Amino acid sequence: MSFLLYVGAAMAEIAGCFGFWAFARLGRSVWWLLPSLASLAVFAYLLTLVESEAAGRAFAAYGGIYIAASLLWLWTVEGQRPDLWDLGGAALCLAGTAVILFGPRGG
Repeated sequence: MSFLLYVGAAMAEIAGCFGFWAFARLGRSVWWLLPSLASLAVFAYLLTLVESEAAGRAFAAYGGIYIAASLLWLWTVEGQRPDLWDLGGAALCLAGTAVILFGPRGG
């Protein structure tokens, strides 16, 4: 369930940030900011649903998912294929996410 929450949060954050990008960098209407703000609120809400004893750990684990989702956005929405450096960097980040999520915790 946490994985799906992380993926949903990543898509919401990327979409929200892209709306700001479209407004500021691509000359889109100021009205792009309204759905962007709503999307960023959904992102924040979804992260609060992740099972974790600490917000910082949930956010840190989310980072790798966000990076991989950003490259998927790059490819599917912006039409630019990630290169080997992009994929290698994402793989390293996902490995870090796995360590954070599944590493043994001492009591």
